[in-house]
Amino acid sequence: MQSLAMTENWPVTNAAAAVVRADGSVVGSYGPTARRFPLASVTKPLAAYAALVAYEEGAVELDEPAGPEGSTVRHLLAHTSGLAFDEHRVANAPGTRRLYSNAGFELLGEHIAKATGIAFADYLREAVFEPLGMASTALPEGGSPARDAVSTVDDLTRFAAELQAPRLLDARTVLEAMTVVHPGLSGVLPGYGFQKNNDWGLGVEIRNTKSPHWTGTSSSPRTFGHFGQSGTFLWVDPDAGAACVALADRDFGPWAVEAWPPFTDAVLAELSA
Repeated sequence: MQSLAMTENWPVTNAAAAVVRADGSVVGSYGPTARRFPLASVTKPLAAYAALVAYEEGAVELDEPAGPEGSTVRHLLAHTSGLAFDEHRVANAPGTRRLYSNAGFELLGEHIAKATGIAFADYLREAVFEPLGMASTALPEGGSPARDAVSTVDDLTRFAAELQAPRLLDARTVLEAMTVVHPGLSGVLPGYGFQKNNDWGLGVEIRNTKSPHWTGTSSSPRTFGHFGQSGTFLWVDPDAGAACVALADRDFGPWAVEAWPPFTDAVLAELSA
């Protein structure tokens, strides 16, 4: 795909990208796709998928208590537990505001580790990485489920294919994950400011009508995924029937705000041509 070569113009030292269909076929790739990059918050969809495996295995229930009083596993996954961004401090009542929280995902990891009797990094590896053949992906022992995983574009295309055509989870569980939890809640989308309808599913952000946004102007409202502070993103556009992964070695900032949307629009235009 010629559009992927746009990464050459990004003000970064290294960048890699790929587009993958639901059947796992890689439509195109560019750059060092086997290079390991820190994922930052793209760790969260991986951690969320492990949480959903734990749910299907019966180790946890989505609506069982977890986190601060009144909060559940579902609240933690959907950033509605009321926990502050990076502190284990309650800032809002559960379910009243979309308050993006690294602390919430850290408590989620602790909850799952306690429920399964397996350290969360090990559970994530056994539940997600190994079955999908993601041999270059890891969450360090004791690392934060919110931001500390490393991976490659090659590995994340396997995960992106799984999100489109699940093998590890029942398709109905994945459909629930990409459906808005607690619709209508407002909140700040990190890097993009206040959003009146700051919609999220279970561990993934849902584009809907957000503006400004890190995906493209032509991305469908059903597009879901995540971006990371380390200059990384993964989106799935069900209407386009494809997903895109891009990893870079420069922290998110104005360069990404400027570069990512036209890149995504070019990818989608080439897919529909």
